[in-house]
Amino acid sequence: MAAEPNTRTAAPGAEPTAADENFRGALFMAISMAGFVCNDATMKWISGELNLFQIVFLRGLCTIVMIGALAYWRGDLFYRPDRRDARILTLRLFGEVGGTFCFLTALFNMPLANASAILQSLPLVVTLGAALFLGEKVGWRRYTAIFIGFLGVLIIVRPGMEGFNAFALWAVAAVFFVTIRDLSTRSLSRGVPSMFVTLTTAVGVTVTSGLCLPFAEWKPVEAGHFLFLGGAAVLVFIGYLFGIMAMRHGEIGFISPFRYTIMVWAILLGLIVFGEVPDLWTLIGTGIVVGMGIYTFYRERVRHAGILSRVARRR
Repeated sequence: MAAEPNTRTAAPGAEPTAADENFRGALFMAISMAGFVCNDATMKWISGELNLFQIVFLRGLCTIVMIGALAYWRGDLFYRPDRRDARILTLRLFGEVGGTFCFLTALFNMPLANASAILQSLPLVVTLGAALFLGEKVGWRRYTAIFIGFLGVLIIVRPGMEGFNAFALWAVAAVFFVTIRDLSTRSLSRGVPSMFVTLTTAVGVTVTSGLCLPFAEWKPVEAGHFLFLGGAAVLVFIGYLFGIMAMRHGEIGFISPFRYTIMVWAILLGLIVFGEVPDLWTLIGTGIVVGMGIYTFYRERVRHAGILSRVARRR
């Protein structure tokens, strides 16, 4: 009979147990999601006073300074990728830029919870993309979960029905672009530092928004705007930092579902800050998308455990 896993709290000075590591990872992931959604709420709040490219550019300048400082401290600032990884980083940047501008366009014009809920279909789309383009094996259970999850997105968007917001299609487009980003990330060599990837992404998005500034109406920027945008940059930095920390603690299969805590924050912030009350269909669609996403993470964990078991038996 297999021994019971040790779930007790480690004594002071002792090595952390698996349960401790999972708890830390889950907590870090929840903090990361809170950082990202609070950034989204801040960006949405200021969107009525500045244009999209101003917001992304000014926030990006602050974000680059913080991420660059952390990358320098970790020794990742002057990393030079090889030609293959450089091409993948370029494709990843294309996905990040497209995803950023599409999602913010949707966010500025529709309820926070709705835009966030559509984006939660990302793990399902990435799983499908990995099967189609990276040759990863996906069984019928996960394909079924992906299909049901897409139905959940349709319930949230409700195309052609009363309550339909055309800007929801921008959120759907954002999922497409972010899928390109995430599949590209999977293809990077393991030696490419995470902070270097994050920094190049921040620089690329900021430069792109800066190039677009001459084609948009420049609105006066006041001191209060810098306060909001600086706060948004700090929140993005918290999201990136704690997201990286989460992946360094515990089991990914246990920690990943905690990404969906972002919906709790999105609904609360939408209600408290913007007075947005999700309707019943939005809540139903969100529940379907989140449920199928969690099930997909669970099946991935089961599949990984099965692979490890077969390898162990062969030995």
